Amino acid sequence: MTAGRVINSRDANSPKSSLTSLEVRFAKSSLSGSRARLIREILDNHEETFFLSSREMAKRYNVDAATIVRTVQALGYERFADFAADLRQHFVNHITPYTVLKAATQEKRSISDQVQHALERDTESLSVLRSSLEANRAVELAKRIHGARRILVVGVDLAASLAWFLAYGLTPLGFDAHAPIGSTGNLQHKIDLLTENDLVVAISFGRCLRETVEAVDRAHGRGIPTFGITDSDTTPIALHCDDYLVASTSSPSFTGSYVAPMALLNTIIVACAHLRPKRALAMLSRTEQEYRTGTRWYQEPMRRNRSTTDGNQKLNRRNGSKKKS
Repeated sequence: MTAGRVINSRDANSPKSSLTSLEVRFAKSSLSGSRARLIREILDNHEETFFLSSREMAKRYNVDAATIVRTVQALGYERFADFAADLRQHFVNHITPYTVLKAATQEKRSISDQVQHALERDTESLSVLRSSLEANRAVELAKRIHGARRILVVGVDLAASLAWFLAYGLTPLGFDAHAPIGSTGNLQHKIDLLTENDLVVAISFGRCLRETVEAVDRAHGRGIPTFGITDSDTTPIALHCDDYLVASTSSPSFTGSYVAPMALLNTIIVACAHLRPKRALAMLSRTEQEYRTGTRWYQEPMRRNRSTTDGNQKLNRRNGSKKKS
């Protein structure tokens, strides 16, 4: 029998499964019992370990950081950072709405604590975005948007909300931006209308949706520039697009969280507005009067004087009584 670790049946027997790099290394390894158990624990709890540093992981499993590093090296990784990257990909490949909610329900938190935890994770994601985003990257995308004749923003499923938001934010600034919805065929038709003078912005996270990635590949086939919005340097969107920006969607919510991606899109819209402020002001001035005095905003109807209304109601009741008699 071939030496190696046994991968659980869900991974090994699923017709469409493909082992992650970390699973392959573990299956082929000859780790000692204690090291094998440690890696197995890390893999089985990837939802809670993929974001940990070596020190944090050591604290979680009550070992020293050197033990973590030596175990990782025994798997063939030169650095813990390389192991962490594969662990994150392992997490992404296995995460589902069910596994996220299941993990959350197993935590010893009250409902109020779960709500607070969700807010804390969103705050952390914003903090990471703030510290990691290079402003000039957002400015570079803004320049590409300014130079494009048309901008097609592709987002499928829940990411359609992000695509619509970006396209909507760009349109008042004078950009011909669209976020198509519907079938694969509709996306293909829209891309086929574009040229190398246009731009495709693709938004997808984690394993990334097939339709979005295929839209990027179709755009490449026509020589159309592409830019991705995703949550890791190793996602299909990051690998297939010409360039990309990253914002975390990590959340205890089974839907994931779009707080950081929304903030990232806001930076892009702000950069587009301030790259050519005179142009932006000229475009927005066209709707200034409507915003101030138009019928765009809801207004409460004028209310009648209460005493007059009461008097009319009494008069109507009297008239009704006379008709009956």
